[in-house]
Amino acid sequence: MATTKVFKSGNSQAVRIPKKFQFAEEEVEIFRRGDEIVLRPRKRSLAELIRGLPKASDDFFAEGRHDPSPQKQESLDESHQR
Repeated sequence: MATTKVFKSGNSQAVRIPKKFQFAEEEVEIFRRGDEIVLRPRKRSLAELIRGLPKASDDFFAEGRHDPSPQKQESLDESHQR
């Protein structure tokens, strides 16, 4: 098990994270679970995920949508009466 040092940083307490435990993310969530303090990558909100999607091109749907015509299907009542 690895150990590390706790130190003061301004009015906060900080912990040095060894290289093998470093995060690729810039933000982490911190919370208590019993007597443990847990750090994990911050989960992105749905709005953040949507903002990260590529924008549609200007000609997207330029020719309109080509949806197939609805199909005629028997109702459940009709299929059980046979």
